[in-house]
Amino acid sequence: MITNQKKNVLIAGFLVVALVISAATVFAFSLGKYEKVKATNGVVTLAVAKLSDGKAHFYKFEDGGKEIAFFAVKASDGSVRTAFDACDSCYRSKKGYEQQGDKMNCNNCNQKFAINRLGPNASGGCNPGYLPLQLNGSTISIKASDLKDGARYF
Repeated sequence: MITNQKKNVLIAGFLVVALVISAATVFAFSLGKYEKVKATNGVVTLAVAKLSDGKAHFYKFEDGGKEIAFFAVKASDGSVRTAFDACDSCYRSKKGYEQQGDKMNCNNCNQKFAINRLGPNASGGCNPGYLPLQLNGSTISIKASDLKDGARYF
């Protein structure tokens, strides 16, 4: 026969195990979206070939303990686009964007932005924050100073 005290201990034990499993799952999935990158001589370099799958690839750059998130994606016209994983309007929510076909969708307000139109002329509001890049044949170069300029979002 199980006493009430033993029953309460068992229930508490199950709850603790369930909470630990839930927290570990959330932590594992949140890490999976971003690949960490580092600057060499003030530049972050990414392989263009990695973007040939047409999917947005998400990265994090650390600067003084602050993680700055951004993405790179190959547009349907063959151009490469980079942007911060945040915008002027919704950055406080820290939800970023996800790709839905040929658009990037704000995970906070659900607005969608054509990948082909991301860039310096599509800025402000809920547009993904513009991040300049230099295309060098098989690599993309992003200045660490440009990444640091986006720290305000994070």
